[in-house]
Amino acid sequence: MDHPADRWHLQLHGVGNANAVELGSAMATIERNGRPWLTIDCGGEGLTACLEHYGAAPEALFVTHTHLDHVAGFERLFVKSWFDPLRRGRVRLYVPAPVVALLHRRVADYPNVLAEGGVNFWDAFQLVPVGEAFWHGGVRLETFPVRHHWPDTSFGLRLPGSLVWTGDTRPIPEVLEVMAGQGELVAHDCGLQGNPSHSGIDDLEREYPPSLLQRCLFYHYASAEDGRVLEQRGYRVGRPGERVELPPDRALRARD
Repeated sequence: MDHPADRWHLQLHGVGNANAVELGSAMATIERNGRPWLTIDCGGEGLTACLEHYGAAPEALFVTHTHLDHVAGFERLFVKSWFDPLRRGRVRLYVPAPVVALLHRRVADYPNVLAEGGVNFWDAFQLVPVGEAFWHGGVRLETFPVRHHWPDTSFGLRLPGSLVWTGDTRPIPEVLEVMAGQGELVAHDCGLQGNPSHSGIDDLEREYPPSLLQRCLFYHYASAEDGRVLEQRGYRVGRPGERVELPPDRALRARD
């Protein structure tokens, strides 16, 4: 079934690594036809930027992994969701199934989440554990494991034809050969120096073909100066608050 063409954008709320507070925690929102549609992660500085930009908290989020620079905003999001009768229990959290227990231990497993008692952390949300794909707003998105810190703890997100968000990762050429094989913009973890959990530019130049690197938008770097150095090497670098136009998608739609 044909469907009207959607217009997609990526609103960057933060692009820094865990120490780059001035760049904001790595977090973004996919916009569909000019409206916020699906937010990626919930870091502290990132959530602040998101609230300032939209004037409202996200209504749907995908969680890549549970390092605190990506989930530290959840306590605030819980409060905003629980005390708003129109949002309570309706904020969707799409979480890769292996990450659910980690997220619970990181942000939800606190005795008496409210001092008054009687409330569970998850009462404020609609938790949706996901596997290799999931539906949101009638559109089928895909997920994939990445290489970050430990196996099955971090996952990327794909809107086929339009966007691949790697999340924090080392180079994954064999994965992106498939997941970024339809001309997607690839938002990729990249700093000047790599380490066992993150990619450095030398790693990416060694592992990825130039044609893929030219489709990359780098984020999770260490400072504004590092971002300028990456640009001087000929690469596209995301900036806090930047809105990026995305290619048309090729995702499946739910039938009426």
